[in-house]
Amino acid sequence: MKKTIAVLRGDGIGPEIIDAALMVLGAIEQRFSHQFNYHSLAIGGEALDKTGAPLPEDTLEGCKKADAALLGAVGGPKWEKNVPHLRPEKALLALRQGLNVFANLRPAVLFDSLVPSSPLRADIAKKGIDMMIVRELTGGIYFGKRGYRDGPFGQEAFDTEIYSIMEVERIAKLAFDIASRRERKKLVSVDKANVLDSSKLWRKTVDKIAQLYPNIQCEHMLVDNCAMQLVRNPSQFDVLLMPNMFGDILSDEASAITGSIGLLPSSSIGSGKFGLYEPIHGSAPDIAGKNIANPIGTILSAGMMLSNSFGLHKEAKVIDDAVKAVLAKGLRTADLGGKISCSKMAEEISLKVLTV
Repeated sequence: MKKTIAVLRGDGIGPEIIDAALMVLGAIEQRFSHQFNYHSLAIGGEALDKTGAPLPEDTLEGCKKADAALLGAVGGPKWEKNVPHLRPEKALLALRQGLNVFANLRPAVLFDSLVPSSPLRADIAKKGIDMMIVRELTGGIYFGKRGYRDGPFGQEAFDTEIYSIMEVERIAKLAFDIASRRERKKLVSVDKANVLDSSKLWRKTVDKIAQLYPNIQCEHMLVDNCAMQLVRNPSQFDVLLMPNMFGDILSDEASAITGSIGLLPSSSIGSGKFGLYEPIHGSAPDIAGKNIANPIGTILSAGMMLSNSFGLHKEAKVIDDAVKAVLAKGLRTADLGGKISCSKMAEEISLKVLTV
């Protein structure tokens, strides 16, 4: 199989973790006789330095022409004082909107070998964690009207949470479809319907879509309760559906209880086969260039790309199995209390890809 992958290394540890993922994809090419053509494109701070824009038009068009995109991370202290529209992070919102990838899928799994690395109490961690967080990605407070104005106490700022029925319907249908393919067939929709009108619309619309999936157990949970339940009893969750901001926050919490934010992959998808794949963590500028970042989240993101966008399910499973095997050997990067480097972790996983 031949596929073109847009490669967005970005800033901070982005280049290191992307190169690690490409090493593993190289092993997949070798074992299964595939050919992946990589098209490197600038984004974030790197793009600002080169072009003056966080998301150059060439980058967006290059992604649209590719079969999938693999993204590292953006941002760093170098650009913190830039005006808002010239911040590296602006590239992420514009990229997601430009590619019309409205759903972010974030699987959170606690590997057996990492149970001791979880901050959860041992008896809770041993019950296991295997959930899929489905986050709406192109609506909500991140895309609503915002600005500054004069208020009764002087200058004030505002951000607006907006959701249409269409936006909720399409993300809900996707989440229910995912739940229907999983063994437990359980979906929890997260909102703040006791306070927010946008959440009341969200809940009403999810209930309507739930009627189309009578085989799925569906319930609603307020976001504050969900945050508590994630650390009290995470094994109860199967598929979690939530609005943009809640998904951003709670998926980071989910990553922490699995051992490290460096472990979690994600895919951002729309209505077609194209997907944007990236780890859920940021650019970690404090460790950039030190070769100590954990590349597993990015490597697993590459595995999601193989399965979701290319239909290479066997190859994706090989990557998952290779990661599990390397972790079972006791190899750990610094975030997990170990000393193995980013590149060495990628090398070890690549070798397992060729043999598992």
